[in-house]
Amino acid sequence: MHQQPIETTENGQRHIHQFFLDETLQGPRPGVLVFPEAFGLGDHALQRARRLAELGYAALAVDIHGEGREFQDLAQVRPAILALFGDRAAWRARLQAAHELLRAQPQVDAARTAAIGFCFGGACSLELARSGAPLSAIVTFHAGLQPPLEADAGKIKAKVLVCHGAEDPLMKPEPLAAILAELTRDKVDWQLLSHGNVVHSFTNPDADARGAPGFAYNAGADRRSWAAMQGLFAEVFA
Repeated sequence: MHQQPIETTENGQRHIHQFFLDETLQGPRPGVLVFPEAFGLGDHALQRARRLAELGYAALAVDIHGEGREFQDLAQVRPAILALFGDRAAWRARLQAAHELLRAQPQVDAARTAAIGFCFGGACSLELARSGAPLSAIVTFHAGLQPPLEADAGKIKAKVLVCHGAEDPLMKPEPLAAILAELTRDKVDWQLLSHGNVVHSFTNPDADARGAPGFAYNAGADRRSWAAMQGLFAEVFA
């Protein structure tokens, strides 16, 4: 499995993304962006990108914070996340740059791309879709999704799969319902996979080690949500 760092500079800040693909396969293939959890580009997202490459996709694991930074706790990362929430245009520009970088790779079929994301990364996937990016699909895993902007109406082109822990304390039922209402209003092809008795960060085996209330790995939800993602990709990339 080939792994290649790709460096970019945006507004004077260096980003060190990681590109994965199976070099034994020939020709352009669908490309998938992998947006990591709020803490930054660590082993969890890198492993997911590697698994996507093993499935035959080209995967770009995104260094969302720049300089390869990975924060150690919520208190450290909160200012960086709130800054992006407070400037949606800058946030989306960063996401669009990552998407264009993926599409520019010679091994990627630029007409067939998707984005997945975990926690904050799931919110990144939805924000990228709301920007009107030409994505075939997005998948969010235990994401803290943000409400739409008025100008977003009708811009999502992707099919959407939301994988959610029903007991996730970071995504209450009311805001989730508002997101689904947005997708329904705009006639987006969407699915919700809600895992009963499951909390936040259910795809990350290291979630329990953080000792944070409401964060826990769940092997069943991890397996089922990944299978649902594969089913969606098989459909849109057929």
